[in-house]
Amino acid sequence: MKRRLSRVIKIGSVKIGGNNPVAIQSMAKVKNSDIRRVIPQILCLENSGCEIIRVAVKDLDDARAISRIKQDISIPLVADIHFDYRLALAAIAAGADKIRLNPGNIFKSSQIEQVVDAARDAGIPIRVGLNSGSVRGAGDPVKLMVAAALSYVRQVERYKFHNIVLSLKANDAAGTIAAYRAIASRCDYPLHLGVTATGLPFEGMIKSCVALGSLLTDGIGDTIRISLTDKPQEEIRAAKALLASLGLRNFGPSIISCPTCGRCEVDLVRIVKDLEKKMAAGVQPARSGKPLTVAVMGCVVNGPGEARHADIGVAFGKNSGLLFKKGKPVRKVGVDTSVRTLLREMRALERRR
Repeated sequence: MKRRLSRVIKIGSVKIGGNNPVAIQSMAKVKNSDIRRVIPQILCLENSGCEIIRVAVKDLDDARAISRIKQDISIPLVADIHFDYRLALAAIAAGADKIRLNPGNIFKSSQIEQVVDAARDAGIPIRVGLNSGSVRGAGDPVKLMVAAALSYVRQVERYKFHNIVLSLKANDAAGTIAAYRAIASRCDYPLHLGVTATGLPFEGMIKSCVALGSLLTDGIGDTIRISLTDKPQEEIRAAKALLASLGLRNFGPSIISCPTCGRCEVDLVRIVKDLEKKMAAGVQPARSGKPLTVAVMGCVVNGPGEARHADIGVAFGKNSGLLFKKGKPVRKVGVDTSVRTLLREMRALERRR
Protein backbone atom coordinates (compact mmCIF):
# COMPACT_ATOMS: atom_id res chain seq x y z
CA MET A 1 0.00 0.00 0.00
CA LYS A 2 1.16 3.54 -0.68
CA ARG A 3 1.72 5.57 2.49
CA ARG A 4 0.50 9.15 2.74
CA LEU A 5 3.53 11.43 2.55
CA SER A 6 3.84 13.23 5.88
CA ARG A 7 6.64 15.22 7.42
CA VAL A 8 8.95 13.45 9.87
CA ILE A 9 8.53 14.32 13.55
CA LYS A 10 10.82 13.05 16.31
CA ILE A 11 9.36 11.99 19.68
CA GLY A 12 12.30 11.23 21.91
CA SER A 13 14.21 8.49 20.10
CA VAL A 14 11.24 7.52 17.89
CA LYS A 15 10.63 9.05 14.46
CA ILE A 16 7.15 9.05 12.97
CA GLY A 17 5.96 10.13 9.55
CA GLY A 18 7.70 9.77 6.22
CA ASN A 19 8.67 6.15 5.63
CA ASN A 20 9.19 5.35 9.30
CA PRO A 21 7.30 2.35 10.70
CA VAL A 22 3.87 2.99 12.17
CA ALA A 23 4.65 3.35 15.89
CA ILE A 24 2.59 1.73 18.65
CA GLN A 25 1.38 3.77 21.60
CA SER A 26 -0.49 3.14 24.82
CA MET A 27 -1.33 5.11 27.94
CA ALA A 28 -0.52 4.45 31.58
CA LYS A 29 -3.71 3.68 33.49
CA VAL A 30 -2.67 4.72 37.00
CA LYS A 31 -2.04 8.14 38.51
CA ASN A 32 1.25 9.46 37.23
CA SER A 33 2.55 10.64 40.59
CA ASP A 34 2.13 7.10 41.96
CA ILE A 35 5.69 6.16 41.01
CA ARG A 36 5.59 2.69 42.56
CA ARG A 37 2.73 1.71 40.25
CA VAL A 38 3.25 3.72 37.09
CA ILE A 39 6.89 2.76 36.41
CA PRO A 40 6.26 -1.03 36.57
CA GLN A 41 3.24 -0.60 34.31
CA ILE A 42 5.25 1.32 31.72
CA LEU A 43 8.09 -1.21 31.88
CA CYS A 44 5.57 -4.01 31.32
CA LEU A 45 4.25 -2.14 28.28
CA GLU A 46 7.79 -1.69 26.97
CA ASN A 47 8.32 -5.44 27.20
CA SER A 48 5.02 -5.98 25.36
CA GLY A 49 6.12 -3.81 22.43
CA CYS A 50 4.88 -0.33 23.33
CA GLU A 51 7.06 2.28 21.60
CA ILE A 52 5.58 5.55 22.93
CA ILE A 53 3.83 5.96 26.29
CA ARG A 54 1.37 8.71 27.24
CA VAL A 55 0.59 9.70 30.82
CA ALA A 56 -2.22 11.78 32.25
CA VAL A 57 -1.02 14.99 33.90
CA LYS A 58 -3.82 16.09 36.19
CA ASP A 59 -1.82 18.21 38.67
CA LEU A 60 1.67 19.48 39.42
CA ASP A 61 2.62 16.27 41.23
CA ASP A 62 1.87 14.33 38.03
CA ALA A 63 3.96 16.77 35.99
CA ARG A 64 6.93 16.69 38.33
CA ALA A 65 6.88 12.89 38.44
CA ILE A 66 7.86 12.79 34.76
CA SER A 67 11.53 13.48 35.52
CA ARG A 68 11.63 10.53 37.94
CA ILE A 69 9.78 8.18 35.58
CA LYS A 70 12.11 8.94 32.68
CA GLN A 71 15.08 7.71 34.72
CA ASP A 72 13.69 4.15 34.63
CA ILE A 73 12.03 3.83 31.22
CA SER A 74 13.48 3.66 27.71
CA ILE A 75 10.58 4.75 25.51
CA PRO A 76 9.46 8.36 24.84
CA LEU A 77 6.93 9.85 27.27
CA VAL A 78 4.03 12.06 26.19
CA ALA A 79 2.27 14.34 28.69
CA ASP A 80 -1.50 14.49 28.23
CA ILE A 81 -2.69 17.99 29.20
CA HIS A 82 -6.21 19.33 29.68
CA PHE A 83 -7.63 22.61 31.04
CA ASP A 84 -4.46 24.07 32.60
CA TYR A 85 -1.67 25.18 30.27
CA ARG A 86 0.66 25.55 33.26
CA LEU A 87 0.73 21.78 33.58
CA ALA A 88 2.13 21.63 30.05
CA LEU A 89 4.89 24.05 31.03
CA ALA A 90 5.68 21.97 34.12
CA ALA A 91 5.70 18.72 32.09
CA ILE A 92 8.08 20.22 29.55
CA ALA A 93 10.37 21.38 32.35
CA ALA A 94 10.29 17.84 33.78
CA GLY A 95 11.47 16.33 30.49
CA ALA A 96 8.35 15.23 28.58
CA ASP A 97 9.14 14.16 25.02
CA LYS A 98 5.86 15.47 23.59
CA ILE A 99 2.85 17.46 24.80
CA ARG A 100 -0.75 16.68 23.90
CA LEU A 101 -3.06 19.71 23.97
CA ASN A 102 -6.84 19.53 23.67
CA PRO A 103 -8.22 22.44 21.63
CA GLY A 104 -11.53 21.98 23.45
CA ASN A 105 -10.17 23.19 26.78
CA ILE A 106 -6.87 25.03 26.16
CA PHE A 107 -7.62 27.70 23.59
CA LYS A 108 -6.51 31.14 24.81
CA SER A 109 -3.88 32.59 22.49
CA SER A 110 -1.57 33.75 25.28
CA GLN A 111 -1.60 30.28 26.86
CA ILE A 112 -1.00 28.46 23.59
CA GLU A 113 1.89 30.79 22.79
CA GLN A 114 3.60 30.05 26.12
CA VAL A 115 3.33 26.29 25.57
CA VAL A 116 4.58 26.62 21.99
CA ASP A 117 7.57 28.71 23.11
CA ALA A 118 8.47 26.16 25.81
CA ALA A 119 8.11 23.21 23.39
CA ARG A 120 10.29 24.99 20.82
CA ASP A 121 12.99 25.66 23.42
CA ALA A 122 12.88 22.01 24.52
CA GLY A 123 12.87 20.74 20.92
CA ILE A 124 9.74 18.61 21.39
CA PRO A 125 6.53 18.29 19.35
CA ILE A 126 2.96 19.13 20.27
CA ARG A 127 0.06 16.85 19.44
CA VAL A 128 -3.12 18.73 18.66
CA GLY A 129 -5.48 16.06 19.89
CA LEU A 130 -9.21 16.38 19.35
CA ASN A 131 -11.95 14.01 20.41
CA SER A 132 -15.47 14.27 19.09
CA GLY A 133 -16.46 15.67 22.50
CA SER A 134 -13.89 18.46 22.17
CA VAL A 135 -15.99 20.50 19.75
CA ARG A 136 -19.38 22.11 20.12
CA GLY A 137 -21.86 23.46 17.62
CA ALA A 138 -24.59 22.48 15.21
CA GLY A 139 -23.82 20.54 12.07
CA ASP A 140 -21.82 17.56 10.92
CA PRO A 141 -19.58 16.55 13.87
CA VAL A 142 -16.84 15.34 11.51
CA LYS A 143 -16.74 18.67 9.68
CA LEU A 144 -16.74 20.52 12.99
CA MET A 145 -13.83 18.45 14.25
CA VAL A 146 -11.78 18.93 11.07
CA ALA A 147 -12.45 22.68 11.07
CA ALA A 148 -11.48 22.95 14.75
CA ALA A 149 -8.24 21.01 14.17
CA LEU A 150 -7.21 23.14 11.21
CA SER A 151 -8.06 26.36 13.06
CA TYR A 152 -5.94 25.33 16.05
CA VAL A 153 -3.05 24.27 13.83
CA ARG A 154 -3.10 27.63 12.05
CA GLN A 155 -2.98 29.34 15.43
CA VAL A 156 0.07 27.29 16.46
CA GLU A 157 1.71 27.92 13.08
CA ARG A 158 1.42 31.68 13.63
CA TYR A 159 4.15 31.30 16.23
CA LYS A 160 6.45 29.76 13.59
CA PHE A 161 6.01 26.29 15.07
CA HIS A 162 5.52 23.27 12.82
CA ASN A 163 6.63 20.40 15.06
CA ILE A 164 3.06 19.13 15.16
CA VAL A 165 1.20 15.80 15.27
CA LEU A 166 -2.57 15.61 14.76
CA SER A 167 -5.34 13.32 16.00
CA LEU A 168 -9.10 13.48 15.43
CA LYS A 169 -10.81 10.67 17.34
CA ALA A 170 -14.53 9.96 17.18
CA ASN A 171 -16.19 7.27 19.29
CA ASP A 172 -17.40 5.37 16.24
CA ALA A 173 -15.56 3.81 13.32
CA ALA A 174 -17.33 5.70 10.52
CA GLY A 175 -16.78 9.11 12.10
CA THR A 176 -13.13 8.36 12.81
CA ILE A 177 -12.49 7.19 9.25
CA ALA A 178 -14.22 10.26 7.77
CA ALA A 179 -12.36 12.72 10.01
CA TYR A 180 -8.90 11.32 9.29
CA ARG A 181 -9.53 11.03 5.56
CA ALA A 182 -10.61 14.66 5.49
CA ILE A 183 -7.64 15.99 7.46
CA ALA A 184 -5.12 13.81 5.60
CA SER A 185 -5.66 15.78 2.39
CA ARG A 186 -5.49 19.16 4.13
CA CYS A 187 -2.03 19.03 5.72
CA ASP A 188 1.21 17.04 5.80
CA TYR A 189 1.51 16.61 9.57
CA PRO A 190 1.86 13.05 10.93
CA LEU A 191 -1.40 11.55 12.14
CA HIS A 192 -1.91 9.68 15.40
CA LEU A 193 -4.77 7.24 14.78
CA GLY A 194 -7.28 6.10 17.35
CA VAL A 195 -10.93 5.74 18.30
CA THR A 196 -11.99 7.28 21.60
CA ALA A 197 -14.29 5.82 24.28
CA THR A 198 -14.54 2.52 22.43
CA GLY A 199 -16.80 0.74 24.93
CA LEU A 200 -16.60 -2.89 26.03
CA PRO A 201 -13.20 -4.51 25.36
CA PHE A 202 -14.20 -6.93 22.59
CA GLU A 203 -16.45 -4.44 20.81
CA GLY A 204 -13.82 -1.74 21.27
CA MET A 205 -11.16 -3.88 19.65
CA ILE A 206 -13.41 -4.60 16.66
CA LYS A 207 -14.39 -0.93 16.33
CA SER A 208 -10.76 0.22 16.52
CA CYS A 209 -9.47 -2.36 14.05
CA VAL A 210 -12.21 -1.52 11.54
CA ALA A 211 -11.41 2.20 11.71
CA LEU A 212 -7.64 2.01 11.92
CA GLY A 213 -7.38 -0.86 9.46
CA SER A 214 -9.38 1.09 6.87
CA LEU A 215 -7.19 4.17 7.30
CA LEU A 216 -3.92 2.27 7.29
CA THR A 217 -4.99 0.47 4.12
CA ASP A 218 -5.48 3.93 2.61
CA GLY A 219 -1.91 4.76 3.61
CA ILE A 220 -3.11 7.10 6.36
CA GLY A 221 -1.55 6.93 9.82
CA ASP A 222 1.90 7.28 11.36
CA THR A 223 1.32 6.10 14.92
CA ILE A 224 -1.61 4.29 16.54
CA ARG A 225 -3.24 3.59 19.86
CA ILE A 226 -6.00 1.03 20.20
CA SER A 227 -7.85 2.36 23.24
CA LEU A 228 -9.48 -0.37 25.31
CA THR A 229 -11.24 -0.52 28.66
CA ASP A 230 -8.86 -3.31 29.59
CA LYS A 231 -5.30 -3.95 30.66
CA PRO A 232 -2.95 -1.71 28.68
CA GLN A 233 -0.99 -4.74 27.44
CA GLU A 234 -4.09 -5.76 25.49
CA GLU A 235 -3.87 -2.48 23.58
CA ILE A 236 -0.33 -3.38 22.49
CA ARG A 237 -1.30 -6.92 21.59
CA ALA A 238 -4.17 -5.68 19.40
CA ALA A 239 -2.04 -3.01 17.74
CA LYS A 240 0.71 -5.47 16.86
CA ALA A 241 -1.80 -7.94 15.43
CA LEU A 242 -3.40 -5.20 13.32
CA LEU A 243 -0.13 -3.91 11.90
CA ALA A 244 1.15 -7.43 11.22
CA SER A 245 -2.09 -8.42 9.46
CA LEU A 246 -1.63 -5.50 7.06
CA GLY A 247 2.02 -6.33 6.44
CA LEU A 248 3.12 -3.01 7.93
CA ARG A 249 5.21 -4.46 10.76
CA ASN A 250 6.85 -7.78 11.58
CA PHE A 251 6.58 -9.02 15.15
CA GLY A 252 7.42 -12.67 14.58
CA PRO A 253 5.95 -15.69 12.76
CA SER A 254 2.48 -15.40 11.28
CA ILE A 255 0.20 -18.22 12.40
CA ILE A 256 -2.65 -19.43 10.21
CA SER A 257 -5.04 -22.00 11.65
CA CYS A 258 -8.41 -23.36 10.61
CA PRO A 259 -11.55 -22.62 12.65
CA THR A 260 -12.18 -26.39 13.08
CA CYS A 261 -15.28 -28.34 12.11
CA GLY A 262 -16.70 -31.83 12.46
CA ARG A 263 -13.73 -33.29 10.57
CA CYS A 264 -11.26 -32.20 13.25
CA GLU A 265 -10.24 -35.03 15.60
CA VAL A 266 -7.81 -33.18 17.89
CA ASP A 267 -8.14 -30.29 20.36
CA LEU A 268 -6.85 -27.74 17.88
CA VAL A 269 -7.84 -24.76 20.04
CA ARG A 270 -5.62 -26.01 22.86
CA ILE A 271 -2.75 -26.71 20.47
CA VAL A 272 -2.90 -23.25 18.89
CA LYS A 273 -3.10 -21.50 22.27
CA ASP A 274 -0.15 -23.52 23.53
CA LEU A 275 1.84 -22.55 20.43
CA GLU A 276 0.90 -18.89 20.87
CA LYS A 277 1.99 -18.89 24.51
CA LYS A 278 5.34 -20.54 23.82
CA MET A 279 6.04 -18.35 20.80
CA ALA A 280 5.53 -15.23 22.90
CA ALA A 281 8.22 -16.48 25.24
CA GLY A 282 11.01 -16.76 22.72
CA VAL A 283 10.44 -16.63 18.94
CA GLN A 284 11.96 -13.50 17.42
CA PRO A 285 10.93 -11.55 14.29
CA ALA A 286 12.43 -12.75 11.04
CA ARG A 287 15.83 -11.28 10.22
CA SER A 288 14.91 -10.89 6.56
CA GLY A 289 11.97 -8.64 7.36
CA LYS A 290 9.43 -11.18 6.13
CA PRO A 291 7.94 -13.32 8.89
CA LEU A 292 7.63 -17.06 8.68
CA THR A 293 4.15 -18.37 7.95
CA VAL A 294 3.21 -21.31 10.16
CA ALA A 295 0.07 -23.37 9.53
CA VAL A 296 -1.79 -25.39 12.16
CA MET A 297 -4.63 -27.29 10.48
CA GLY A 298 -7.25 -29.62 11.90
CA CYS A 299 -7.59 -32.05 9.01
CA VAL A 300 -6.17 -33.06 5.63
CA VAL A 301 -8.69 -30.89 3.75
CA ASN A 302 -7.16 -27.76 5.28
CA GLY A 303 -3.67 -29.25 5.34
CA PRO A 304 -0.85 -28.99 2.82
CA GLY A 305 -3.27 -28.15 0.03
CA GLU A 306 -4.86 -24.96 1.32
CA ALA A 307 -1.79 -24.09 3.38
CA ARG A 308 0.83 -24.98 0.78
CA HIS A 309 2.14 -21.39 0.83
CA ALA A 310 3.14 -21.77 4.51
CA ASP A 311 6.82 -22.12 5.31
CA ILE A 312 5.98 -24.92 7.71
CA GLY A 313 2.86 -26.52 9.14
CA VAL A 314 1.09 -29.47 10.68
CA ALA A 315 -2.14 -31.05 9.44
CA PHE A 316 -3.75 -33.32 12.03
CA GLY A 317 -5.50 -36.63 11.64
CA LYS A 318 -6.94 -38.73 14.45
CA ASN A 319 -3.87 -39.65 16.46
CA SER A 320 -1.04 -37.81 14.75
CA GLY A 321 -0.15 -34.90 12.52
CA LEU A 322 1.63 -34.53 9.19
CA LEU A 323 4.51 -32.05 9.25
CA PHE A 324 4.89 -30.27 5.92
CA LYS A 325 7.08 -27.55 4.41
CA LYS A 326 5.93 -25.46 1.46
CA GLY A 327 3.11 -27.93 0.90
CA LYS A 328 5.37 -30.97 0.77
CA PRO A 329 5.00 -33.73 3.41
CA VAL A 330 8.01 -34.27 5.65
CA ARG A 331 7.07 -36.75 8.38
CA LYS A 332 4.46 -37.66 10.97
CA VAL A 333 4.51 -36.00 14.39
CA GLY A 334 2.70 -36.83 17.61
CA VAL A 335 -0.18 -34.67 18.76
CA ASP A 336 1.45 -34.03 22.14
CA THR A 337 4.83 -33.20 20.61
CA SER A 338 3.55 -31.13 17.68
CA VAL A 339 4.06 -27.72 19.30
CA ARG A 340 7.60 -28.57 20.38
CA THR A 341 8.35 -29.85 16.89
CA LEU A 342 7.02 -26.70 15.23
CA LEU A 343 9.04 -24.44 17.50
CA ARG A 344 12.22 -26.40 16.81
CA GLU A 345 11.63 -26.33 13.06
CA MET A 346 10.82 -22.61 13.13
CA ARG A 347 14.09 -21.80 14.89
CA ALA A 348 15.99 -23.95 12.40
CA LEU A 349 14.41 -22.12 9.47
CA GLU A 350 15.26 -18.74 11.00
CA ARG A 351 18.88 -19.74 11.51
CA ARG A 352 19.18 -20.64 7.82
CA ARG A 353 17.85 -17.29 6.62
